[in-house]
Formats: sequence, C-alpha cells, structure tokens
Amino acid sequence: MCLFPSVYIFIFSLTSFSSLIAGQQPYATSNCGGRNSPSALGYNCNGVKRSCHAYLLFRAQTPYTTISSIAGLLSSDPFQLSQINNVSKDAKLLTNHAVIVPVNCSCAGQYYQTNMTYVVEANDTPYTIANNTLEGLSTCQAIQNQRSGLVVDIFPGERLTIPIRCACPTKNQAEGGVKFLLTYIIKTGDAISSIAVRFGADVGRTLQANEKSEQNSVIYPFTTLLVPLQSPPNSSQIAKGASPLSSQVSPSPQSPFSSPPNNLRKRWDYFGAGVAAGGAFMLGIGAIIFYLITRKFEKKNKPLMSSMSSEAPEKAPLKKSEVELPRFMDLESIPSIAQSIKVYTIKDLQSATENFSPNRWIKGSVYQGIINGEQVAIKRKDGDSATTEINLLNKINHFNLLSLLGVCFHEGQWYLVHEYAANGSLSDWIYHGNEDDGKLLTWTQRIQISLDIATGLDYLHSYTTPAHVHKDIKSSNVLLDADFRAKVANLGQSKTVEQGHFALTRHIVGTKGYMAPEYLENGLITTKLDVYSYGVLMLEILTGKEVATLYEETTACLSEVLEAVLCEDEYDGKENLTPLIDPSLQGHYPAEVAMAVVRLADGCLRKDAGSRPPMNEIVKVLSRALTTSLIWESTSTSESQQPEP
Repeated sequence: MCLFPSVYIFIFSLTSFSSLIAGQQPYATSNCGGRNSPSALGYNCNGVKRSCHAYLLFRAQTPYTTISSIAGLLSSDPFQLSQINNVSKDAKLLTNHAVIVPVNCSCAGQYYQTNMTYVVEANDTPYTIANNTLEGLSTCQAIQNQRSGLVVDIFPGERLTIPIRCACPTKNQAEGGVKFLLTYIIKTGDAISSIAVRFGADVGRTLQANEKSEQNSVIYPFTTLLVPLQSPPNSSQIAKGASPLSSQVSPSPQSPFSSPPNNLRKRWDYFGAGVAAGGAFMLGIGAIIFYLITRKFEKKNKPLMSSMSSEAPEKAPLKKSEVELPRFMDLESIPSIAQSIKVYTIKDLQSATENFSPNRWIKGSVYQGIINGEQVAIKRKDGDSATTEINLLNKINHFNLLSLLGVCFHEGQWYLVHEYAANGSLSDWIYHGNEDDGKLLTWTQRIQISLDIATGLDYLHSYTTPAHVHKDIKSSNVLLDADFRAKVANLGQSKTVEQGHFALTRHIVGTKGYMAPEYLENGLITTKLDVYSYGVLMLEILTGKEVATLYEETTACLSEVLEAVLCEDEYDGKENLTPLIDPSLQGHYPAEVAMAVVRLADGCLRKDAGSRPPMNEIVKVLSRALTTSLIWESTSTSESQQPEP
C-alpha cells in the first residue's frame, strides 16, 4: 500500500505555477545594512482607502510587560488595548505574551504608517529601536527616512517620531471580504500557513498579501507579515502564546542578523524540563497500562465494537430533581457571558421565528429566524451539552467554526442563536442520489469543503489552550454557507486535552461508523480521534456514499475500500478511481489530485492513532490540492468553451 508521505511529493509536483492574483505588499527583511529598498520603508499606499482601522501584534518584554506600558510605547489607548485583549491595564504579562494593538493606519506619502513618539535612551540605535524595542514593527531605514536626511546620529533624550508598519486592504482584498490587515511580528518557528490558520485567514490570500508563494515562503524573525482578516482579531486567537495566568514562556525571537545570546542558563532550563517531562511521561505510560489492564479485566468476554455507538454512564443515576436541572441555571452563573455574547429573551426569539412556526423549522430542534434584518439559526439544547458549547464559543472565533451570536435561557432550556448557513448540512449534498434534487457538489467544491473542515479542526487542536477534541465529526455536523464554505458545528460533546497528552473516559458517546478504534475499545481521547472521524467523512465526500454503505463493502476496516486504488501499479490505481469516486461527478476531476486525496484519507483511517497525520499536515496537503484543482478547473472550463474547428 502506498505510504502517506508520498502525498506531499505528489502534490508538490503539481504546484509549480505562479500566483494567480497579484500580491498586496512585498515582504521585507530586517537587515539595516542595505540601501533603502521600498519594502523596508513601509507598505505601499495602494489600498481602497487612504486611512483605515488596522491591527498590530506586539509581544510583552521588559520593561513593557503591562497593557499600560505597551500602550505608552505605541502611543495607543490603554483602555482599548485592555478591552480587546481581555486583560486589565495593570496585569503583569509574561515575556512574549502577544498583545493585539488597534491602530489608525493612513498614507504618509507613498507608504502606509501609524506614528508613535519615542524618547531615545542611552545606547539606543535605529537598529535596536526597530528590532529590539519594537520587535520589527518598524525598520531602521524607515526611522532614518522619517528624520532629516542631514541628521544621522540619534542622542539620548531626543524625541523621535517613528513610523509603524501597517496597511489597508486593496481593491482585490476588499472584494474578497477582507476588512482588516494585521501586522504580525514573526517569531522563531513561525510559518505563513500556521500564522494564517491561527487568525482564521485564508493561507493563499496571506501568501498573496505578502507577495509570497508556496515555492517562496521563507520568513524571518523580527520581520512583519500582513494577515488579511474578515473580522477583528481577538484574544482567543493568540491564546496559544503565553498568557498572564500561564506558566509557559515562549523563547524570545532572535534576529537572523544579531549575535547569538548566552545559552548556558537555557541549557539547564531545558535539562530540567526534560527530566520533568520524562518523569511525567513514565507516570502517564504507567497509568495507561494500569487502566487498560483493568478495562480488559472488566470486559471479560464482552466483544469489541468496531462501528457501534454506545453509552456507559460513569456514575450512578442522579435523582429526578438533579437530572432536570442544567449545570448553569441562569446567565449570571456563566462568567462574562453577557459582556461578549448577546443575551436574548424568549420573546425576542418568538418574534424572530413567528412563535417557532413550522414554516420556520429547519430540522431537529433548529429554526430559522430573522433578528435585526439578519437571518439566524436558533437551536434549542439541553443541559451540559449547551453550556459546554457556549463556554467554548464564547472564547474562540474562527471562520470555519459556526459562530455563536447569542443565547437565551428559558424554563430550563437553552436557546443558541447561531449564524445562518444558507445551504444547510453537508449531509444534504454529498450522498449519491441528492443530485436528483439538484444538490450536486463539484470536485473543487468538495476539496474546498474538506479543507475548510480540516482548518476548523486544526484551530481547535492547535490554537486553543488547552486543545479541544470535537469528538463528533460527521456530515450532519458540518454546515455550508451561501458560498459553500464549511462551518464545523455542534461542539457540545467537545473535550479538552493538553497538547501532546490524552484523556480517558468510560462514557463512550458518538456516531456509528465515525468513532476511532482506540476510543471505542479503551475510551482514549486525543486529537487523533477527530482525524479518524475526518478520514471517514473524507471517504463519504469522495465516494458519495454514507458510512453504513461503505462498511457493507468491507470485512474489517474502512481502508479496505481504498485498496484497489492504493495498489503498487500507479496506472491501475488511477483506473480504479472510476468505481470509487462519486459517479455523479461523471469523471470530471483531476485524477492525480484525486489519487493524492485518497492517500490522505487512507492515512487518516489508520488503526494506529500515532501514525495518523495531524490536522496541520492535512491542511497543508489540501491547500495544495485545492490550488491545483482550481487551476485544473479553470483550464478545463476554458477548453470546453472553445468553439469546435
């Protein structure tokens, strides 16, 4: 069977092409020794507007370790910074804690900038101000250019007006839905794709915004990257870095042009951390072994499940009065909910849904409503599942996660007001036979949807602290907006796990056919649980068949469905795509990309959880697959429109 790494080799070979859309701004390095290149002086004033609201990202460092001191440095409003970062003005921030700074960005000549005033200290140089104090938010060339050309040296006590790098969306970006640009300071280990995913931005648009490509995506610490955003950034998107309450401190970013620091203390830190991590690892292994042995003993002759959904309560049944009461009985018992989420009355929702009229019913307990002229989806939920989802969505925001707009609590019932997904559930579109209702997804739409789902899950796995496992990925829990962009929904069963760790449960809940073997057999919860479910969903998207039908075609595991395609002979494999891929596509798909996506699905379905790819790798592969599919689609469309000779 073909190995998973071949996916990357295959997709890379298909992507030697130039960017389809001109970039917003050239990427600039932090080298002060060169001449004044335009990119070092600032971002070009080429946006739709000459001034706009923009955002910066600054990392706390001594002496700038409070919101007030950072606001003073960057000439910002401390109240505004405190509000957007959800941190009090005088709270002590750990080193490298990321702070979002809203600014007014405007054209100054041919470059965008926002200005700050800085008083020069002893031993300051334009280089240290740009790269150390401001961490790359300005450049030494821009600082010198802002001053009189006759004055080179700077002196302690001198007040400098320093231009900070920012930009406004171009016409192409604005038409694509981009409303804000974030100036992100790159740190060691950053990649453009991971930065984009963290802020819910499109990876391709982020590359284009910086005149970068997949073949030329190298970036350096102490330089800036423009991140195109459709909504303002929020504190949850930077939670992966150190927080005021966190005990973890990220390493300070190092400039590629600065001298190396003394690493002796770091080595001892790493040594101590290694010993602690090793001890924790051994304790964890012991706990797993003990747990699995006791589980085996308890199971006795009970057969293992391969695709069944079940529940095994962890504790004795509660009294009737306890069962009827949700965990939180009123809105006031959920911290800060009223400050971040709109609270509706039941009369508001009755008015929005015509008193929950059958004409407004979508499915299950979900109704379509209209609030302030906007369409919304209103879902009635019970107890703990509702509060889990509210608490999570109250803290995070991502384009590929269904947004929570408001809540209502009435007579023991929660009502969740979500953004409206005009095209409904993915399950209404992917199964063979739906085309009779005019519901047919093209190949490119399927790849875009697959990428959207993976991006949303990657955000939950990699950019929330602690990481969240969805636990119930399936076609009915993915919704499609008016543009057929996917939104992962129903996070009520989600479970938190620390990065690189796991959780164990005896309460096995899920959907038949989608649950990973290690979860069914041993109650093991890791992010790889979602990867397995995602692999099942990918198989459904590719084949147009429901998971129950797919299981009928196998004797043991779902990956058997793919064996005919994943054979040694590549030619035979492509030939065998025809009976595998959804027949409603009528063969209209790029075979090479389809082969790569099949290999990706096979990697997700591996029985060994450790050998499944992480979500961030899946995002990378599908990003390239989508780009190649778009080019294929454009080429095939133009060829079909050419008149016959």
